[in-house]
Amino acid sequence: MRNLLLQLDSSRHPSVFDQVVAYDGGADEIMSYGGVTPEDVRDLVHGCMFTRGAKDLKHTAIWIGGNNMSQGEQLLAMAVDAMFAPLTVSVMLDSNGSNTTAVAAVVKIEQAVGNVAGKKAVVLAGTGPVGQRAAGLLAMGGAKVTITSRKPEQGEKARQFINARFNAQVESTTLASPEHQAQVLDGAEILLNSGPAGVQMVSKAAWNAVKTLKVAVDLNAVPPLGLEGIEVDDAGVARDGVIAYGAFGVGNFKTKLHKRCIARLFERNDLVLDAESIADIAREMHKK
Repeated sequence: MRNLLLQLDSSRHPSVFDQVVAYDGGADEIMSYGGVTPEDVRDLVHGCMFTRGAKDLKHTAIWIGGNNMSQGEQLLAMAVDAMFAPLTVSVMLDSNGSNTTAVAAVVKIEQAVGNVAGKKAVVLAGTGPVGQRAAGLLAMGGAKVTITSRKPEQGEKARQFINARFNAQVESTTLASPEHQAQVLDGAEILLNSGPAGVQMVSKAAWNAVKTLKVAVDLNAVPPLGLEGIEVDDAGVARDGVIAYGAFGVGNFKTKLHKRCIARLFERNDLVLDAESIADIAREMHKK
């Protein structure tokens, strides 16, 4: 029986990237819909549920994507709400690659430092979807997490969302100029940049001066890079005593994780893959 993937994309054009990776991950056919709203979801999901017998529903799955994670979360909630046992299909949320990217970064951090419990982590530009999910996952692991933002009100809003979404505690602080870098990074053992492309967030001198720092991850692949002195291809490279990961060093694992998650969707008909469950899959991959 063919593996069918229903692609629900909140953006006007369904992501070609997601389609290519889905085919590589094990989908035989992809049914793509763009511009999907919460009101559209139930009928589309019911089309998956009622066309195959319960024992064959593992061969049908749903992928939720798009450029807006907040919209994706709404689509996920509607999809889950539309299903009932035993007529369920597996579903995954990864709008703009936010879940798989955040998970890949966190798992690389765990690989570098071991247990993150009790370690101070700073997530630069932690108000975006990748930063929020990475901060939440680190906090769930027991790390003492601080997210940064240029504007205090944005940082506080993100802090409240992360604490509620992940049932964890993170702090927020303002990083509006280079003069604040030393204060924000003081005592950090983990540094993760999830800031916008082409914006340097921290100078090499600033992170080099943090003698407690063990691992630094930069998810920006567009020059100037977010963490000066870390290269895009760094994949566990030691730089001045700090284990460094660049955007491609994380991205290569992110793509493998993305494919593995697609394959996992077709193994059962009752999976809901969001940040936490995707992280479980990523950690399984690293154990092998």
